[in-house]
Amino acid sequence: METKIIKVTNKGQISLPVVIRSSLNISEGDELILTRANDSIILKKIKQDDFKDLLIHSEKSLKQVWDNKEDEIWNNYLK
Repeated sequence: METKIIKVTNKGQISLPVVIRSSLNISEGDELILTRANDSIILKKIKQDDFKDLLIHSEKSLKQVWDNKEDEIWNNYLK
């Protein structure tokens, strides 16, 4: 486990130390996910495929909402 102390700028930005970026192979343009758990923050490098299953389930769930004929009544009010 590597531990480094970093500071937050007045814009809320942080810099990841080079040793951490190198060990995790983090490069410019890579995406990280930030998770808050109580008073802790977790940063994790992600890949597009990490959320592939979630996207499939989300699309299936939303399709039921999008294809709901009962909601078409609202189209009259939105015109």
